[in-house]
Amino acid sequence: MGNTDVRVRGLAARAGGWSARHRWAAVGIWVLFVVLAMGLGSAAGRVDVDESDQLKGETHTAAKIIEDAGIEQPAGETVLIQSRDGALKATSGEFRAAVDAVVEAVDGTGKVTHVTSPYDTRAISRDGRTALVQFDMRGDAETAADRVEPVLDAVAGAQKAHDGLRIEEIGGASMNKQYQDAFGDDFQKAEYSAVPVALGILLIAFGALVAALLPVALAVTAIMATMGLMGLVSHVQPMSDTANSVMLLVGMAVGVDYCLFYLRREREERDAGRDAGTALRIAAATSGRAIIVSGVTVCVAMAGMLFTGLAEFEAMGLASLMVVAVAMVGSVTVLPALLSLLGERVEKGRIPFLGRRRRRGGTGESRFWTAVLRGVLAKPLVSVVVAAGALLAVAAPALGMKTQQLTLDQEFGNSLPIVQTYDRLNEAFPGGSEPAQVVVGAKDIGAPEVQRALADFKQRAISSGASRGPVDIKVHRAQNVALVSVPLVGGSDMDRAVKSLDKLRDEVRPATLGRVEGVEAPITGQVAGNHDFNDQLVGSVVPVFVFVVVFAFLLMLLSFRSLTVAITSIVLNLLSVGAAYGILVAVFQHGWGASLVGAEGVGAIVTWLPLFLFVILFGLSMDYHVFVVSRIREARLRGRSTKDAIRHGVVTTAGVVTSAAVIMVAVFGIFGTLSMQSMKQMGVGLAAAVLIDATVIRGVLLPAVMALLGERNWYLPKWLHRLPDLTHDESPEPAAPAPVRDEGERLTV
Repeated sequence: MGNTDVRVRGLAARAGGWSARHRWAAVGIWVLFVVLAMGLGSAAGRVDVDESDQLKGETHTAAKIIEDAGIEQPAGETVLIQSRDGALKATSGEFRAAVDAVVEAVDGTGKVTHVTSPYDTRAISRDGRTALVQFDMRGDAETAADRVEPVLDAVAGAQKAHDGLRIEEIGGASMNKQYQDAFGDDFQKAEYSAVPVALGILLIAFGALVAALLPVALAVTAIMATMGLMGLVSHVQPMSDTANSVMLLVGMAVGVDYCLFYLRREREERDAGRDAGTALRIAAATSGRAIIVSGVTVCVAMAGMLFTGLAEFEAMGLASLMVVAVAMVGSVTVLPALLSLLGERVEKGRIPFLGRRRRRGGTGESRFWTAVLRGVLAKPLVSVVVAAGALLAVAAPALGMKTQQLTLDQEFGNSLPIVQTYDRLNEAFPGGSEPAQVVVGAKDIGAPEVQRALADFKQRAISSGASRGPVDIKVHRAQNVALVSVPLVGGSDMDRAVKSLDKLRDEVRPATLGRVEGVEAPITGQVAGNHDFNDQLVGSVVPVFVFVVVFAFLLMLLSFRSLTVAITSIVLNLLSVGAAYGILVAVFQHGWGASLVGAEGVGAIVTWLPLFLFVILFGLSMDYHVFVVSRIREARLRGRSTKDAIRHGVVTTAGVVTSAAVIMVAVFGIFGTLSMQSMKQMGVGLAAAVLIDATVIRGVLLPAVMALLGERNWYLPKWLHRLPDLTHDESPEPAAPAPVRDEGERLTV
């Protein structure tokens, strides 16, 4: 077979061939698509997830009652006034003077309403050393943080005038303001850092500026197009800022990876003696196909988030699915067109030392992984036992995983002054910073039986031990709604607070409000919302798990026509995810080595992370798996022995897998540097899992397991032979050296 006599088939090969033949059309269509998507998305605007749609169950019902009644809930703020040394009590003249000064100062700003004195509301702690001035911010609660600064300045002025007391403000608006000031730029810095970090690593990998810019350009344009599509899709499935950040994270990772796989294969074929057109066809048929298989698998994994029933997760899943699909299409269409247009100019901006390094030999084989594989393939059973045993040991802490929504002090530690205020408030008024709210809806809220039930509920909430009071009831007669605020015993201790919540829901409510016909009384609030979110998320684990695993298995089965490859793919991926879970629990729950990543043990993993990590990692790990196994299968079909095919497949892909993994680890690691514990957990978990997957799994366990299985790797029962054949015809071994090319030579396919 001659140098250009290569028979290829399949969607990726046809797409690559068409793009190379119509290169200007392919580039023009891509640019038009990106511009149109951004323009239409900007014109349509983005609809974000509404708070009332975040959860189902009682939290959702309560939000709907308030929304339907048209009740505007302002942002509530509290000023804590506390004796510093414990000597002053609320009954003293100095304490009263401070309270009056605070009331006058905040009311004088003109930014607040309903200012109440603790002497009127009895918001004084049991020991008499702490009191609360409470008020509401004027205007929309969602934008209250933008207007709270004059109030904070007024409180600071009162503090300066009364040194013997601690005077501090806390509430939704002030917390958001301090959070924005301290961490508002964190996400932007992380997002902006991802591009130069990826570009720097690609420069080292390719040794040429133009070649390094191609993957970044593809990833960035895919992200831009997806941002526009999110605006359009949000009118059907609302989106969110969190979904946008996750989309950027996933888009940068897969966009760079897919382009890297394609570009490295094309260069490898040219270095091995192929002419430009043949090298591009082979890259399209092999790496292009691997990109499609991997992309579809990642999309399926991301689609698993749609089964949670949680609006935020559904938004993240759909946004991630879209950016992967866009990056996949771009990689198999516009990329071959650009390679055809650039020709030898893809080597422009070559870094001398790095540019020379890849020319040595042209085999694309890694010396390091060649040495590792020699030992692994010599003793595959020992390698499996050692590597699997090590990963199982790392995964072991995951058996004791505890998940919960992190409280303010767990999320930020002592890095924010308001966290200390939060702790002091909870100590003086347990549950006061995060009270439960009972939303009571009735046909006639003023009816005697309803009023008696409300009074009875207030009394029983305290006598049952669920609350120490004060229980506040605010009646909206025109809307026939009452809002009951109940501080929960337990405060910031979530386990105790949830027990108090259960008492309210299961004991107090049925015995009081539950006895009045036609009365709805869902219980919401921060603790209730976190509890309901956790329950709903736990309930969705099985369907999401089954969906992702079953569809990933079927895709591997159809793509490789091997039952063995499909099974080993799933098992190895689960082992990788388990090891990531173990690291998370060890570092963030138990605090083992937490200081090494600038974190601390907070006793729990944030609720949403385990399922999120499973979906993301299961999808992304298929990038490497499909790429490596495709090369092994390709070498086997060329006539190599199974062991030699394994060695060839792993060592020839080691460079690109390492480069891709380093980029992912670096990008995810950036998120591990953020100040919020939940972001640290996400960044460290993703980075650790990718590192394990690209080294221990793909470099040791996969080749060792395949070596032990031998020819059984390609086993497909006869009754499965009728399955669709999604494999491709592999390229033959390169033979002749490539002719000398002029810069800018057109590649014809």
